[in-house]
Amino acid sequence: MPSRRLVGASALLLASLALTACDAGSALSDSSDGPSGPARSGAAGTDSQEPAGRLVANVKRGATVPVDKIVSVRATDARLTEVTLSSSSGSVSGALADDGRTWTASDRLEPGESYTVKALAQGADGAPVRRTTSFATQALTLDDQTYPSVAPLAGETVGVGMPVIVSFDVPVTDRAEFERHMKVTSEPAQRGSWHWLSANEAHWRPAKYWQAGTKVSVDVDVNGVAAGNGVYGQEDREVDFEVGDAHVYKVDAAAHHMSVFSNGKLLRTLPITTGKPGFTTRSGTKVIMEKYDRKRMNSETVGIAAGSADAYDIDNVQWAMRVTASGEFIHAAPWSTGSQGHANVSHGCTGMSTADAGWLYEMSRRGDVVEYTGTDRPMTLDNGYGDWNASFADYAKGSALR
Repeated sequence: MPSRRLVGASALLLASLALTACDAGSALSDSSDGPSGPARSGAAGTDSQEPAGRLVANVKRGATVPVDKIVSVRATDARLTEVTLSSSSGSVSGALADDGRTWTASDRLEPGESYTVKALAQGADGAPVRRTTSFATQALTLDDQTYPSVAPLAGETVGVGMPVIVSFDVPVTDRAEFERHMKVTSEPAQRGSWHWLSANEAHWRPAKYWQAGTKVSVDVDVNGVAAGNGVYGQEDREVDFEVGDAHVYKVDAAAHHMSVFSNGKLLRTLPITTGKPGFTTRSGTKVIMEKYDRKRMNSETVGIAAGSADAYDIDNVQWAMRVTASGEFIHAAPWSTGSQGHANVSHGCTGMSTADAGWLYEMSRRGDVVEYTGTDRPMTLDNGYGDWNASFADYAKGSALR
């Protein structure tokens, strides 16, 4: 089972109480409906007395609660001075209100755990008020939990077109609740939006391409968050990455060339070939998804049957960079150099000489932008990193909070 990030221990102590054998105890109620009645205790040789204050928790002793329960403690006729919430998997931090009347946990709970909440307060008469109570959380199987995978990777440097991608291994039906706990921040700040492609995948992109040099932080704070249908988030994820130089490659399939720009400056114009009739290359904005210095390319993976006139199986295709999930690549195509710059003869990929492909491969990274024009076949939003093939206004409509 994947490891969980343990929330750091926290104990909030606003005042110290010197406790002696004559200190009186009080009650931490085990009901969210209100106190169950004051507890009475007295020191040996003294009369039992009712304490001046009372503590109320929103969990019952011995109860089994869902993992998205946010534990809280409330003091009546008393001021809280210390609250701890802990289990064998660690402690849960919390915040004490300025007036000392309430304490609220700052995180959710782990499944299948036994928790103990300990509260200490000072009653209106100055006497200590304290109580310990225990409860449990529901056990969850892996089918009851959804794990978030995040792209880009931590520490990765990406191109200006790279979306943030969060994939879930179990479907999220309450997308709005999850989206409330998924944040993307950047320096410099850039406006953006989430867009759910499915119950298993959410993307975030800025309104315009990232600014070169941007530092980005992704906080997927979904551990214990209800995903709907009895499913909960399995783990929090935090990922920081950077945006490199602005590489934008402009492909004109009708003119058979690619113009390579870096930070707005034209570096080179390369002769290319794209898809022939029946295998037309898509026009629109694509983003480099993967890079392979060598890759086997087999027509059966894109629906062309072995033995047909258009079948192919080429091993060790050099300098291959994927730009669609459906199988379009930019790669070296030494077999078509006679057509590059003159005709479209490929099965949809963008081919160029081995030298040109190696030069482009060396400077490129995941997230670099390739803008295609010159064909009547459109690129779609869900074909790989197709996030830029919609206006930002339309893209933002894919947010669960719109």
